[in-house]
Amino acid sequence: MSSQPASPSVHAERLELLALGEVMLRLSPPGHGRLEFSRTLEIDVGGGEYNVAHALARLGHATGIATALPDNELARVILQHARAAGMSTEFVRLNPFDGVGRTGRVGLYFAEIGMGPRGGLALFDRAGSDASRLQPDDLDWDQVMRRTRRFHCSGIFPVLSESTRATLRAAVAAAGRQGVQISYDLNFRSKLCTPAAAAEINREIAASAQVLLGSPEGFAAMLELNPASGESIPESTLIDGLRGRFPSIRHIAATRRVVRSGSRHELSGWLWSEGQLHRSRIWNDLEIEDRVGSGDAFAAGILHGLAKRLEGAVTVDFAVAYAALLHTTRGDTSQFTEAEVMAAMNDASAAMKR
Repeated sequence: MSSQPASPSVHAERLELLALGEVMLRLSPPGHGRLEFSRTLEIDVGGGEYNVAHALARLGHATGIATALPDNELARVILQHARAAGMSTEFVRLNPFDGVGRTGRVGLYFAEIGMGPRGGLALFDRAGSDASRLQPDDLDWDQVMRRTRRFHCSGIFPVLSESTRATLRAAVAAAGRQGVQISYDLNFRSKLCTPAAAAEINREIAASAQVLLGSPEGFAAMLELNPASGESIPESTLIDGLRGRFPSIRHIAATRRVVRSGSRHELSGWLWSEGQLHRSRIWNDLEIEDRVGSGDAFAAGILHGLAKRLEGAVTVDFAVAYAALLHTTRGDTSQFTEAEVMAAMNDASAAMKR
C-alpha cells in the first residue's frame, strides 16, 4: 500500500499520548431530527480512539493519532479538525485516492440523537476504509513508540478486519518493548462484532495493558461472568477478577449509566488505582443534548488524572465531570478546557457568564 505521511501540525519531541484507530466523518440531522426525513446533515469528526486523544489535547496534552486516510477532501476535514486541537498527524498515512473509493475511503457514520422515549441511532458506512486496511508493517511501530510516552487503543479497531487486529497486536508489542504505558478501552459495538468475539479480543489486549477502561458489563463479559437479568456485579468482584487474570493492570475505571430517557440519564464512575477504589459523585437527572463521545471523555479524564498524578478521588470526579459536559454539546469530540471541567466538577453555577 503506497502512501505518504500527512504533514504534522505539531511535532513535539515526544508525544504524551498516541491513539490508534479509525477516524470517521459523522453525519447527523440537525437537532434531534430523523435521518429519513432530514434534508440537511451536519458534519462532525469522530472515532472512539481519536476522541480520547482529542479530549486530552483540549486539556493541554501533546497527543497524536495513528490511522490511514485517502488523500482527498474528506480526509482533509479530519486532518484540519485534529490540527485545530493541536494534535500531531505525523503518524497518519495518506494513501493515493482512486477517485471513487474502490481501494480505500473515509469511513462514515450517520447518527440520530435521541430524545425523550426515543433512543439514539448509529448507522455505519465504513467497510473498506483506508483505516480498516491498515497492515502491521505500514508503520515502523518501534520507531513510533519511541516518540510517545503512552499508547491508547480500544476494542473497536481490532474488529474492523483481520489486518487491523494484526496491526494492533504489532503496535501493542512494540509499546511493550519500548516501555510505553498502554491504555485499553473495551468499547464494544454490537454492529461490528459479537459479544463473544469482542470478549476474546479484549482478553488478548488487556493482558498487555496497564490501564483498563470500560463498563461493568464489558468487564463481566471478559471474565465470563453471567449475572442474572438486572443483577449488578459488585465492583470488588470485577476488580479482583481482572487483577487475577491480567496482572499487568494497575488502573481500572468504569462508568455507570442509568438511562431514564433519551434525554435524561444518571451518570457516575469508579476508579481502582494502585490498590484503592474511588467512586465519583452521581450526576442525577443529567440533561442530554448528545451522548456520543461521553465515554471517551471519561477515559480522557482518567488518563489526564493519572498523567498529572492527581489523587484517585479527584481523577474519577474530574473524568465524570468531563463526560457530563460532553453531553451538553453536539458532536463526538471535546469543546472544553481543563478549567471548565474543574469548574463543573466543583459545582460552578450554570448561569450565563456576563
